[in-house]
Amino acid sequence: MIADLKQRGMLDDTLVVWGGEFGRTVYCQGRLTADDYGRDHHPRCFTVWMAGGGIQAGHDGRARQTITAITSVERPVHVYDLQATILHCLGIDHTRLTYKFQGRHFRLTDVAGNVVKEIVRA
Repeated sequence: MIADLKQRGMLDDTLVVWGGEFGRTVYCQGRLTADDYGRDHHPRCFTVWMAGGGIQAGHDGRARQTITAITSVERPVHVYDLQATILHCLGIDHTRLTYKFQGRHFRLTDVAGNVVKEIVRA
């Protein structure tokens, strides 16, 4: 899909975001059996990659530790920062995007969220 968008000259205008579920551990808690041999989820880590639409090409933003547990070891990105970065690439200021609920204005990025400038194309 990325190659197709690039070939057609559409990648610069299209933000592609791919995300998986929780990270996977290299071990399984509990007893391994012939029928139960899957790996466990790691709720503190997930993988997302983005391309096109204002994202700097060829940039590996974060390092991961994969020996004993999958967890970010260098500059982890909070979900609010990810959301702020995606909204920035879509031309939306995350601090101004609000919705009213029960009399209060809420933001998708709550009171936090910073654009991850190192992966955004200048």
